[in-house]
Amino acid sequence: MTSVDGDASRFHAVPGTLYVVATPVGNLRDVTLRALDILGTVDVVAAEDTRVTAVLLRHFGIAARPLSLHEHNEAARAVRIVGLLREGRSVALVSDAGTPAVSDPGALLVRAVGDAGLPVVPIPGANAAIAALSAAGLHAPRFLFLGFLPATAKARRDTLIAVAALPYALVFYEAPHRVGATLAALSEVLGGERELTVARELTKKFESIARLRLADAAAWLAADPNRSRGEFVLLVDAPQPESGSAAAAASSPETERWLRALLDELPPSRAARVVAAMTGEPRDRLYARALALKPTE
Repeated sequence: MTSVDGDASRFHAVPGTLYVVATPVGNLRDVTLRALDILGTVDVVAAEDTRVTAVLLRHFGIAARPLSLHEHNEAARAVRIVGLLREGRSVALVSDAGTPAVSDPGALLVRAVGDAGLPVVPIPGANAAIAALSAAGLHAPRFLFLGFLPATAKARRDTLIAVAALPYALVFYEAPHRVGATLAALSEVLGGERELTVARELTKKFESIARLRLADAAAWLAADPNRSRGEFVLLVDAPQPESGSAAAAASSPETERWLRALLDELPPSRAARVVAAMTGEPRDRLYARALALKPTE
């Protein structure tokens, strides 16, 4: 890269290049030096919310005026930005917080620029999901990132059913006005015994990280109104193996007969709930077996 002000250790934006720049999720000091170099030397900063990005730019003495790029105008902005890049301008893409195109706008633009044969350069940095994972102490060595769940109850439930039995930790983003409904859905579909980590307001003044059973999540949330505030990362650890006796009981011929019979009339989650109520066996194990017997509803 070429230098800025004669300092070879700094990076300078290259003409005709799109930079995907990660910005802090809360604490402004989490910005990287390379991100500041690029933001300070590009011709255009494309931002999810120009007001939010303007605060970041002012804080670091960067004079650029951001151009809006959000979910409602991304297609049109992509055409314009591809044109700017072809003219030899350089562009930085940022979201309100964290890494663009990760549960934020930007993927459409990145694809359009790539399809046009123009370079896309990632400038890595803060990411709320990875920050939460690093502090969660999960048992699972692998995870699935699902971002924000669908807004409607049925679509949310269907999404969870599709991943419930997989041997991975599940990582979600959630907003304060939906966190209660989402926690209830997680407990219902995934089973109350799975371990939940709630990471709230990461890197900010009121950051908190709590670990509890999904069955206890509703009571935990209701115990303090402040727990419903802020932005959330929710991490559900992978299903843990049952003890030998529990595993044997869950696969008993009687349990299997009940489950198969109910699956002729009910979706897997409801069939597992009924059999769990009748037998006292773990609902999450019954649900996993129900999914194996009837993978789709």
